Amino acid sequence: MASSIEYLERNFKYNEMKKILFPILSLFLLMFVVETNAQGVNEQTMKFGRLLRLIDSYYADSTDLEKITETAIVKMLAELDPHSVYISKEEVEKMNEPLQGSFEGIGISFNILRDTLLVVQTIPGGPSEKVGLQAGDRIIEIDEEDVAGVSLTNQMVFDRLRGEKGTKVSVSILRRSEKGMLDFEIIRDKIPIHSLDASYMLDGNTGYIKLNRFSATTTSEFVEAIKELKQAGQLQNLVLDLRGNGGGYLKAAHEISDQFLESGRMIVYTEGLTNPRKNYTATYSGEFERGKLVVLIDGGSASASEIVSGAVQDWDRGIVIGRRSFGKGLVQQPYYLTDGSMVRLTTAHYYTPSGRCIQKPYENGLADYRHDMAARLESGELFNADSMDLDESLKNSTLINQRDVYGGGGVIPDIYIPLDTSANYAYYNRLIRQSVVNQFVLDYVDLNRNDFKNQYPDFSMFKKEYVVTGDLLEDLWREGDKKGIERDDDALDFTKGRAKRHIKALIARDLWSANEFYEVINGDDDEVLKALEVLNINDRYNAILEGSANE
Repeated sequence: MASSIEYLERNFKYNEMKKILFPILSLFLLMFVVETNAQGVNEQTMKFGRLLRLIDSYYADSTDLEKITETAIVKMLAELDPHSVYISKEEVEKMNEPLQGSFEGIGISFNILRDTLLVVQTIPGGPSEKVGLQAGDRIIEIDEEDVAGVSLTNQMVFDRLRGEKGTKVSVSILRRSEKGMLDFEIIRDKIPIHSLDASYMLDGNTGYIKLNRFSATTTSEFVEAIKELKQAGQLQNLVLDLRGNGGGYLKAAHEISDQFLESGRMIVYTEGLTNPRKNYTATYSGEFERGKLVVLIDGGSASASEIVSGAVQDWDRGIVIGRRSFGKGLVQQPYYLTDGSMVRLTTAHYYTPSGRCIQKPYENGLADYRHDMAARLESGELFNADSMDLDESLKNSTLINQRDVYGGGGVIPDIYIPLDTSANYAYYNRLIRQSVVNQFVLDYVDLNRNDFKNQYPDFSMFKKEYVVTGDLLEDLWREGDKKGIERDDDALDFTKGRAKRHIKALIARDLWSANEFYEVINGDDDEVLKALEVLNINDRYNAILEGSANE
């Protein structure tokens, strides 16, 4: 008995010592590695500095040392991974605007129509709306400088209309209902950039939300949208559209995932060589933890979008529909350099709750990495799920129902929807790519804006009653002829239905907002229709989550 007690005492002391010594030894090793690395950094810094001094002192021709340094930084970062990048000081402020959720300006959406600056919308509550600018106004002068017929570009407009909050800008406009020019003085202010494009009820119990990025304002926008959907109907199901959403802040992805998952459940964790593992878990009660959920993704869904869709999939919380996502599983941290420029440096990998890293391979270099989407097209993956090359060594299981999921190259949807790029759409797609459709609709709305407003005082009436006629399509085809786009009558017959819906959606956007655009365009969207089909058949939704249904 005594020997047993002695053994337990020794073992207890050993375990207690291990608890004390292990962190100390780990810290010592980390300090040793950091000190060794620091010495190496100092040596290489001196080496590079000497090279610059030699070039400056002895090179045969004149040189631009700033350009040489920036080129070296870009090349250096490209050797690390595809997402560690250099950003010049001129680009830093513009880069931050979409994620910070605002910029300073006059608050209009605009288009350049035949070299003329056309106001498409004034932002509600913004400076331009307050002074009386209207959709359809043509801005002819800015601060007494003529901006009509001067090969205007978007950047030129930004340079003239954006500026510090509180500063003034004067504009002179032409309005169809008025004679002569109208003058306005506008005081610039903070203008919100919304990360939520649309939210509305698809049917009596199914809501739809589309996010275009994960920014500082995304969570508040999302929560407000959910509350409004609950007021609009019996919100039992939700379709979250993350197609084309390239990501953004990790914090926003964590907070959006938290709206769907029970408290304590892992959402994502990050880990890097010098960054210890950090867990992000669900916390408080979310706005939509109980209803049925579908997440839509495609090849443009990356980073934060993959964190959300990966967490939803791993916990069997909802169904992911679409095509394989981009495959970005790296975390970047911004670091400012001495001149105000910045590097976004990859500091960690992130992993979904089941332990998947969905980062696609980049060992073969940047060119091969950037060719990945083209490779998916060439392999047939965008048209047939069986063409996806799944690495069995990266197979994991979902955490509730033990369904197979894969890492190593994006989130694989539970229900695959092929990309419709049939040759029958080639003609209409050319009209879109060469801006024929957009310019045609802008012209058409501009000429008929008052008639639209009088005939359709609200969107619901427009959605129900307005029909794009065959004559209007013929006018569009003739515009294509003028641009040298050869008419394809066989394709026109096939495309006509979707072309009418697309044009109607563009008109709705110009008259109201992007929200109304999506409400029209989603009427024949394959992924949205599949989501509704699955959500409205209980047995099917549950069978997919349990892994007992084939799609």
